[in-house]
Amino acid sequence: MSNIPPLPGDLGSMFLEATMTSFRSNKGFADKAIVQVRDDKLHMSLDPNTNSIAVIMKHVAGNLLSRWSDFLTTDGEKPWRNRDEEFIDSFKSRDEVISYWELGWQRLFDSLGSLTTEDLSRSVMIRGEVHTVPLAIQRSLAHTCYHVGQIMLVARLLAGDQWNTITIPRGASATFNQQVWGEEDYRKRGAERKGS
Repeated sequence: MSNIPPLPGDLGSMFLEATMTSFRSNKGFADKAIVQVRDDKLHMSLDPNTNSIAVIMKHVAGNLLSRWSDFLTTDGEKPWRNRDEEFIDSFKSRDEVISYWELGWQRLFDSLGSLTTEDLSRSVMIRGEVHTVPLAIQRSLAHTCYHVGQIMLVARLLAGDQWNTITIPRGASATFNQQVWGEEDYRKRGAERKGS
């Protein structure tokens, strides 16, 4: 199928582990944002040309279900997928939204977790186009991260003053760095930056 030589075992394992970590991290960001949005606001679009958080979640889950079902053996765009319907908010409750969201992510984690380093030298199809397995994985990661960013931005706007920062708060980078590196090492790094 593919002319790509297999990655050395530890490099392939590192790639798969890093990919899993990146997906889990981004899901965590989205989950922390979603929990800060009231139920009714999950379905609110910022304007007629944008998607609500519920719709973005539906699309991400639908994409993950399609791409990661039988990942190695069938085209990533499944005949049963109705992508256009993913952009229609058909959910009646937060529980329905979360349930479908979790279904998509679980399919991803199960499938990604079952890949071996030997699988990285294979090829898969997405909409009839050949992709190496690493490229297909990176395509899925990029697509998912793009939409996680949307969820976080919309959630931030809708939560307003009730928002709890998910990453390092504005103006708190120095404090965070001191906690990570320690006061002395942080000062040394700052002096090195000034000297360069």
